[in-house]
Amino acid sequence: MVLKNPEENGLTESKLFEYIKHCPECGSTLLINDEERGETVCGTCGLVIDQKIIDQGAEWNAYTTEERNKRARTGSPTSYTIHDKGLSTLIDWQNKDIYGNEITGKRKMRLYRLRKLQYRSQIHSSSSRNLSIAMSELDRLTSQLHIPKPVKQTAAVIYRRAIEREIIKGYSIEGMISAALYAACRLRKLPRTLEEVAEYTRTGIKKLGKNYRMLVMSLGIRMPISSPNDYIAKFGEELNLSGRVQRLSVEMLEEAKNKGLTTGKDPKGLAAAAIYITGIQEGERRTQKELAEIARVTEVTVRNRYKSLVKELNLHVAV
Repeated sequence: MVLKNPEENGLTESKLFEYIKHCPECGSTLLINDEERGETVCGTCGLVIDQKIIDQGAEWNAYTTEERNKRARTGSPTSYTIHDKGLSTLIDWQNKDIYGNEITGKRKMRLYRLRKLQYRSQIHSSSSRNLSIAMSELDRLTSQLHIPKPVKQTAAVIYRRAIEREIIKGYSIEGMISAALYAACRLRKLPRTLEEVAEYTRTGIKKLGKNYRMLVMSLGIRMPISSPNDYIAKFGEELNLSGRVQRLSVEMLEEAKNKGLTTGKDPKGLAAAAIYITGIQEGERRTQKELAEIARVTEVTVRNRYKSLVKELNLHVAV
């Protein structure tokens, strides 16, 4: 079964990330890119989502950075994380000529004026200025939160869609780009809590949560349900736990999910409780206080989830 091209389905560039994220037939996120055939196939139902994909990569091979730089015949690729998508040029801020000699006098003043005019020509509208400020703020946030590039790109696309639909008027740029970043983390299933994002912004957690909900509802984004398993690797790494403890914690949570114990519960609290139990069983005990601090929940939450898991799963834990 072959799906029509994205353009035939009315998919615009701003909606493309939703299109490639889920199978339109069964909703599965298990998508396989077959580079030889030039197809994108759903790994669950077998639907051919896209075909005749053109390989836009270089026709040559390079094995070192030096080789790549020598053979490259193009500039940097377009990026949604740059306000003009990286399609413009810049006049270097250093007042030096091609030989590295300092430029002085009238030529220096002329360069200053040209640089100023070029900047004004690039950011000539309110939306351009908005994007310029927002993308700079996104750079700062992703750097401090150690966010990977794909998630950063998704956040930029979400924010651009919000500007297109004019739903950010009356909201601060910092607050909305922070909400877009949190939404991107949720979409990409990157374990970052609302508290973590709020920690690096001047937007309070309540305001950030309100912005996030408004953004998701206005853009009609289908947000995947957060799973406790998404946080196991993150918490395990921060607590220096072995891979075995993390694996057993995931298995415990899967069993709890099958019994309906995770419904309506905070995934962070469940993940912390599972790690607490498995850590005791495997001799890598961590205190409830440590787990509560990392999960950003209260010790009472960890304790309640721990008691619930022990009781319902018939676990034996030597406290």
